[in-house]
Formats: sequence, C-alpha cells, structure tokens
Amino acid sequence: MSGIPGTFRAYVAEKTQAADGTARVERGVRDLTAADLPDGEVEIRVEWSSVNFKDGLAVRPDGKVARISPIIPGIDLAGVVVGSAAPSLAVGSTVLAHGYDLGVARHGGYSEYQRVPAGWVVPLEGAGAGGLSTRDAMVIGTAGFTAAMSVVALEDHGLRPGDGPVLVTGASGGVGSTAVAILAQRGHEVWAATGKADEESRLRGLGAVGILAREEITAEGRPLESERWAGAVDAVGAATLPYVLRTLRTGAAVAASGNASGPKLDTTVFPFILRGVALLGMDSAQMAIDRRRAIWARLAADLRPRTLGEGVTEVTLDTLDEALDAIVAGAARGRWVVRVGG
Repeated sequence: MSGIPGTFRAYVAEKTQAADGTARVERGVRDLTAADLPDGEVEIRVEWSSVNFKDGLAVRPDGKVARISPIIPGIDLAGVVVGSAAPSLAVGSTVLAHGYDLGVARHGGYSEYQRVPAGWVVPLEGAGAGGLSTRDAMVIGTAGFTAAMSVVALEDHGLRPGDGPVLVTGASGGVGSTAVAILAQRGHEVWAATGKADEESRLRGLGAVGILAREEITAEGRPLESERWAGAVDAVGAATLPYVLRTLRTGAAVAASGNASGPKLDTTVFPFILRGVALLGMDSAQMAIDRRRAIWARLAADLRPRTLGEGVTEVTLDTLDEALDAIVAGAARGRWVVRVGG
C-alpha cells in the first residue's frame, strides 16, 4: 500500500513556446498525485532538498539539462521512507538520494513526496551516514558530496597535510566552500580563489589561509609557470582550470567538477608530460551506490565539515525562483537548502 497521500505539492518546470516561437519554461508549484511520480521501490516523504547549479539550468529554456518535460527539478533530496519494497530500507527510516537521473531525466527533490529506485538510496542511520539529520544531509547536498569526493580523490592520489598549499577555485560556491572547510580541518594549507571580495572573511572563517582574486587565476599565462600548488579543487572550469594546470607542482593533481564558466578547456600538454600532473574528473551523478554510501558515512565522521550549518540560506517551494536564477548568475554564497516538507 502506498504511503503517498491523495495530493501533494511540487515545484514543476515545463517547456512551452511563446506566440513568436521563443522557447520558454513555465515554473511554479502545482498539486500532483501519486500517479504523476515515476516507478520505484522506495517512497519518500521529502523534508529537504538543495539548490545546485544544475537545478538552475534545468529551469532555463537554454539550460540543456532537463531531458523530460514537465519535470520536478532537484538533483538531491532527504526525508523519511513512507513505503518500501526493499527489506534494507524500512518505513520510518531517514534516507537521502542524489545523482543518477534525479531532477534531470526523472522527477527530483522539489516535491513533498517522491519515488526512487532502492539502488539510489543512502540510509542516514545505522551503518550508513549515521549522525546526519535530513537537513544536515542537504546542507552538504550534492555540492558538499562533490567536495568530499574531490578531497578523497586528491588524498588517494597522495596529497598529505604538510605537502604544501592547496588551491580551491570558485570558493564562494557550494562545492568550493565545503572543499575549503574539509581540507582545512584535515590539516591542509588552503588557499581560496574567488571573484567576490566581500567573501574573504567568511572563507578565512572556513579555514582558508590565503585569498586569490579571480583576475589572478583567469589571466592568460605561459604554458608552464612557477610550481605553486600541491593540489587543487577546481569548481569553475574553463576560466580557471588552465591556470591551475600550469601552476601545479610536479606530480600534483587537480580534482575538477565545475563548468560554471564554460566547458571548453584551453591548455597544453606540457603540465602532463613535463610535470606529470593529473586531472581527476569528479562525476558524482553516476558513482556506484556502495562507494556513494561509503563517502556519505565519512561525511558524518572524518569528512564532516566543522562549519556545517554556517552560511546557509533556507528557501521553500514557494520562494525557489530567486535562488534558482541567482545560482546560474554566479551569485551563490554558501548553500541554499529547500525546506520541502516536514
């Protein structure tokens, strides 16, 4: 028997066309029924979601992210199981889900109720990521998870505290600010790059020991420059990644997850063949569930940001529009979480 009520609220985006042929997206809160949701073994009463760059693109006519219409955006969610055909996911347990096709090719987190496959679900209790509330989980969210997997990838590559400075680009955003906090609490010397001068105090509070202006890391330079960084987390893409690659130390790596400044990479082979640097791609969407659950368990323990809950802005389904527009416009400062229900 379904645990989903007769009707519930969800934020929906639907592609339309104006009279002049211009593509548009109509978006807002609608009343839906259980029949409007996709199939899945687990039914969740969603309490919290978050706002990510991909969510902002999903509600734009030119976003090229949403692969169905209408769509309930929201690439992550956390809440309480109200129906389950999976023995390991009992009714009443708290869980989260993110990535895969959620909010892209399948209805996502901006809904008071959602169905998802059992193989996408991360328990928030017991052997899973114990110690995180559903709100905590979405304060971390997809952005924080991406930051954590970036730190894990760098340390797996050999980065250790004391090796030298580690650069984080796009440090004011969700991925960047969480990466600064995690790296700092693990004993790394963290430098934060941002285009927002008024963010310096907050970034230093997260643990950054130095701040770089956007102009310094987006200017054109020689194919190789002085070796500076023992590692880096790049959350921006085209504008900053070329600088990172040409200033990494020999054998160092950059974990790259962002394309906010565009997808094109203009660089040379010299950092790779003369310094042996590594470009580590971070794809949080398709990570296998066992590894995903393991990183979430660490996010409740040794990777848990000590500043968890700081710099967070709450919105609701009714006030989502402004946050979705702002994150695409580059106005993100910290994290937006969405109070969906609860």
